[in-house]
Amino acid sequence: MSKIITPYTDQQGTKKEQVADMFNNISKTYDFLNHFLSLGIDIIWRKKAINELKKDQPKLILDVATGTGDFAFEALTILKPEKIIGVDISKGMLSIAQQKIDKRKLGDKFEVKLGDSEKLPFDADGFDAVTVAYGVRNFENLETGLADIHRVLKPGGKAVVLEFSKPKAFPVKQLYNFYFNYITPGIGKLFSKDARAYTYLPESVAAFPDGKTFTALMDKVGFKHTKHRPLAFGICSIYTGIK
Repeated sequence: MSKIITPYTDQQGTKKEQVADMFNNISKTYDFLNHFLSLGIDIIWRKKAINELKKDQPKLILDVATGTGDFAFEALTILKPEKIIGVDISKGMLSIAQQKIDKRKLGDKFEVKLGDSEKLPFDADGFDAVTVAYGVRNFENLETGLADIHRVLKPGGKAVVLEFSKPKAFPVKQLYNFYFNYITPGIGKLFSKDARAYTYLPESVAAFPDGKTFTALMDKVGFKHTKHRPLAFGICSIYTGIK
């Protein structure tokens, strides 16, 4: 397993506690910086990930590490499920998500709750689909988190994971590394009160076991028919698996 990367190297606390603190700190600027730093491409990637569930027509979806809810709102529009439940460890991020839910009057369709992605507060075999967008690299124990996602899925249910990965081809790899390691932290420092969060981002991506290593982990915890689909020359990847 890869080395555990924490947001604050000079502070005590588990990775889980530090990640919660980090997202609480950046919650107010998170959406703006997300779209700004990705030049809006993150919206296209989200839609591609959600479309992986189109033919499955899930009725009840769990969105793990739901954050401010953007992925879930997009899923509501595209998939039209009966309900999505979003879970996250950051109260700050969930507060933003709840404001959006109230503003859009979608309380009957989208519910958020505080919870640990590695110890999900749900019974086994409950969800038709589970989604995670840009959240798995923040898990303290990746295998435990994936095993719990598998547990709460109904037999035959699908997991869809969207996560940053590491491009291999020249010159995308070099441009990506420069942007991620120098431009992203600089812009993050400018707009966010927690500059360290945007230094942690490239570090956590670099340490993340992407590609076939990740699908092998999905296989290990019981997923079947696992697939890995790189996007944008491997900057991002969609992973899918069936229970």
